[in-house]
Amino acid sequence: MSIELDHLIVSVRDKRASAELLAFLLDVPWRDSAVGHFVPVYVNDGLTLEFDETKTVPTLQHCCFRVSEDEFDAIFSRLLGRGIAYRSTPMGSVDMTVNTWSGGKNIYWEAPEGVLWEILTVSYARQPQRSTQLKDVGRS
Repeated sequence: MSIELDHLIVSVRDKRASAELLAFLLDVPWRDSAVGHFVPVYVNDGLTLEFDETKTVPTLQHCCFRVSEDEFDAIFSRLLGRGIAYRSTPMGSVDMTVNTWSGGKNIYWEAPEGVLWEILTVSYARQPQRSTQLKDVGRS
């Protein structure tokens, strides 16, 4: 069985503005309304981010998109066009630098609604080989 993430709820202060901005940056479709009270951003054929409003300050959320080099450059260009500050690490100062430590490119930007967005071209979050992983599960 293949397990895939289908949708994820993103809590923000302004669901419409947040969804519209992310859809613009990623160049993907979104709808002003959908089933229920969510505002969806259709990241790809298999993943929808459903923006929901909260009156309290949302806790920090993080979402990372692995993209091609061309997609990275296009998203980065739109980010710059909107004057959105970015950084090379998940925490720390806004250094306006592209991180290349993992052999690809990645950046982070924090939206006013408390979401830390990330785009990267090479993942650093892959799991170890399954045979190695099974050895560490406490089998005797």
